[in-house]
Amino acid sequence: MVNANLLDVVLLTEDIPEEGLRAGMKGTVVEVHQNPYLAYEVEFCDEMGRTSALVALLPNQIRVVWRQS
Repeated sequence: MVNANLLDVVLLTEDIPEEGLRAGMKGTVVEVHQNPYLAYEVEFCDEMGRTSALVALLPNQIRVVWRQS
């Protein structure tokens, strides 16, 4: 189970075609939801730093690759 924190960088573990996201893309956790279940709001950006997707993901859909200290 992933325990991501605010501003951690995460790796997407599965494709989400409806959002234009592919497994392996990196995003930043911008919100942690506890209710009704654990979920992470993750922002994905393009090469220019513009938001390309903002999606709520379940713990099994991400893997932490860098932790905010």
